[in-house]
Amino acid sequence: MDTIRSIGVALDQTAPVVSDEAALVAELKAGSEEAFAYLLAVYQNPLFNLISHMVADQGEASDVLQNTLLKILRGIRQFNGRSSLKTWIYRIAVHEASNHCRSWRRRLFHEGYSTDDETLHLNMQASIFRNGHETPFSVYEQAECQAEVKRALAGLVEPFRTVVLLREIEGLSYEEIAEVLGIAEGTVKSRLRRGREALKRKLAARLSRAL
Repeated sequence: MDTIRSIGVALDQTAPVVSDEAALVAELKAGSEEAFAYLLAVYQNPLFNLISHMVADQGEASDVLQNTLLKILRGIRQFNGRSSLKTWIYRIAVHEASNHCRSWRRRLFHEGYSTDDETLHLNMQASIFRNGHETPFSVYEQAECQAEVKRALAGLVEPFRTVVLLREIEGLSYEEIAEVLGIAEGTVKSRLRRGREALKRKLAARLSRAL
């Protein structure tokens, strides 16, 4: 973590722009803090955005991001250039987030699930609807659209959710997604189509319930 913090300090400064990937990788392998600062400037926010959609708890998402950055830092010397640096980085992030989600499900199974937060949310919604000055439509209008989409995305089953996130949220190409997940481009397109259809149904169902 100390190394990550030292890189974070460099990030506050003006990071040099490295346009040639081979040169950037060479600098990273040589341990250049400026190169890692540039890498963080480019990827830190997109990676956190991806991870926070895969890991529900934001605090835990931050931990997963730190683990991802450490894996990148420690593994860069083994990067062989068979894929692009970008897809290699995203592959690590997806792997770390997926491992965290599997671990979370195991803890959930052994420790049980508390419905306190969900019950509180439902009670708050019920009190709003009892207010004669509010209608279901106005309540839905006041809701944060991003939160609705995030909840719908979280409800997508794998392997569709990750493909939708990489394409719609991160903007990766079909080829890049195929490299990240180690699947064929045709499979990417198929999963994306089915994931989009499922997401559309979930959002439509949320809207109909609000109305």
